[in-house]
Amino acid sequence: MDWDNARIFLAIYRKGTLRAAAALLDIDQATVGRRLNALEKSLGARLFLRTPSGYMATPAGETALSAAEKMEQAALQFQREMQGIDNRLSGSVCVTTSDTMAAHFVIAAMRRLHVMHPEIRIVLSTSTDITNLTRREADLAVRTLKPTSPDLITRHLVKRSMGLYATPEYLKERGMPVPGNGLAGHDIVIYQPSVAQRHQEKICLEPVHNARVAMEVNSGMALIEAARQGMGITELPCHMADHDPRLVRVWPERVDQYDVWLVMHSDLSRSARVRAAADAVIATIQDE
Repeated sequence: MDWDNARIFLAIYRKGTLRAAAALLDIDQATVGRRLNALEKSLGARLFLRTPSGYMATPAGETALSAAEKMEQAALQFQREMQGIDNRLSGSVCVTTSDTMAAHFVIAAMRRLHVMHPEIRIVLSTSTDITNLTRREADLAVRTLKPTSPDLITRHLVKRSMGLYATPEYLKERGMPVPGNGLAGHDIVIYQPSVAQRHQEKICLEPVHNARVAMEVNSGMALIEAARQGMGITELPCHMADHDPRLVRVWPERVDQYDVWLVMHSDLSRSARVRAAADAVIATIQDE
């Protein structure tokens, strides 16, 4: 099995369908199907069972998985090391962060990078998913969770505060909540469990067992807009919500905190364009 075929195999294994694998690899579905058939023929083994719900790995496919992942790790390490010694301030840099951090400072950092190094092409992705930097899904990440992989370099950027917010109209109609009663009699807007599991139990250190969940979202900007629309009480970053004329602080003395981290792979930290992107993020935070 060569690396090109291993990529096809891994994409199908991870995504479960030819269409999803093709989208992941940015090739057409027919090519994925042909390559899989050729791979199975060359190995003399069926790697997947074709079922109505998707492609399921056979015992042979499960055995092949370990070898394919080792090939992937070697190929990605080679790619990172080659990029790590690249001193050109040109080419693409893939950056990932949340939509709220993008809006608040990451896009400003990317503008700084563009002004200084216009030949660097920035690919910015906003998502609450934890991007895998080891697999080169991104070169640089700005996140609120510190990764534990020894292959990743992290730098603490800033500590932020969170509070509870609602519209004046909502609080006039429903009254100010009473601390310690689980937000009884109030509606709340929270993150979906896949984004912030803790919201199922608490927001800003207050239990929510007596509250009514009006909406769950998977986006920070959606969370802010739901609060602005008066859907309920919401936990929001203070540096954004304190200056919003449509919102007021609930229990100003109640504060929770979170950290913001800059993350990159150690192999890519030597790449000039990745280092320039990291420096732009750091400088923008320091300017605040």
